[in-house]
Amino acid sequence: MDLGISGKRALVCASSKGLGRGCADALAEAGVDLVMNARGSEALEAAAAEIRAKYGVNVVTVAADVTTQDGQAAVLKEAQGVDILVTNAGGPPPGMWSDWGRDDFIAALDANMLTPIALMKALLPGMIDKGWGRVVNITSVSVKAPIAVLGLSNSARAGLTGYVAGTARQVAPNGVTINNLLPGIHATDRAVSLDTGVSNQQGISMEQAKANREATIPAQRYGTSAEFGATCAFMCSQHAGYMVGQNILLDGGAVNTTM
Repeated sequence: MDLGISGKRALVCASSKGLGRGCADALAEAGVDLVMNARGSEALEAAAAEIRAKYGVNVVTVAADVTTQDGQAAVLKEAQGVDILVTNAGGPPPGMWSDWGRDDFIAALDANMLTPIALMKALLPGMIDKGWGRVVNITSVSVKAPIAVLGLSNSARAGLTGYVAGTARQVAPNGVTINNLLPGIHATDRAVSLDTGVSNQQGISMEQAKANREATIPAQRYGTSAEFGATCAFMCSQHAGYMVGQNILLDGGAVNTTM
């Protein structure tokens, strides 16, 4: 399928690896030029070189922590005028409700709510002026089904979801769509970290920890960054102009819900 976005330009955050890299690859395959961001310059430059060589698109890199004001300024300097924005940032640490104080919540809000909002506020006006734009926020299944030990993430991402619900409907008349993509467990470094924790805690092998987790997923496997990226690219395509303010689960059926 021709996604109809060849020649457009996208900012993809946290895109040196994992789900962000999957999104960057899929957009590049569709002919989109990229501004790629990540904190680590070495992995970022390696990913950018691979994408340039494979897809022949223009790639600009910005090594910066996009959750900081300085990082946002550096990224936005290169990203002005983009047609597509994919926001993405790692989630806050797990814990119990009694563990967190105000500073913990402020840090979570900064990373997982206020950062994507700041990027949208900076880049939406340019999209509106052109009469076309796409925003995809990578959030979490916890928006649909809260995860007890991820209370910081639950709170911040729910706040972002509420912001998007209203804002998406305000900018839709201008040909700009904003939607959220909610990953479940995927075969990324995050999954390795989670399985390592279970392996150490329960005294089982990594293979067994992974198998036990896969057994809880109706699809009976972890997702891949490639299929996640393909879904993101479709949401950024010319075919998704009627998708407004939606929360798209990509979790292999793990969240047991009707709506």
